[in-house]
Amino acid sequence: MDELIQYVGEKTGIAREVNLPDFRAGDNLTIKLKIREGSKERIQSFQGDVIQISGTGKTKTFTIRKISNGIGVERIIPLNSPAIDEIVVNKRGKVRRSRLFYLRDRVGKKARIKERRTSKK
Repeated sequence: MDELIQYVGEKTGIAREVNLPDFRAGDNLTIKLKIREGSKERIQSFQGDVIQISGTGKTKTFTIRKISNGIGVERIIPLNSPAIDEIVVNKRGKVRRSRLFYLRDRVGKKARIKERRTSKK
């Protein structure tokens, strides 16, 4: 029985060779995902703001939101997903909450997130 549990753990627990950057709610990210269509594989970019991070360990997920043609699009992505090719942090956001669901009701300039200033040493 222990061998079976270990086997399933190896198959579901993805070991990440790629080091992912530290990010939190309010940050603007570009995520490059591997998309498989039949036998072909391509990279698709998704750029938006992180509105929440939830879960712990292998079940950790984050929700990213962008506006596409005037319509809000949200995507929930598991942090340990093998489909993630690369994560790039574009801007660090200055927010005081960990869940930014209030952005769903805002449009235009009201939906902007201020940039957090960091000192480079």
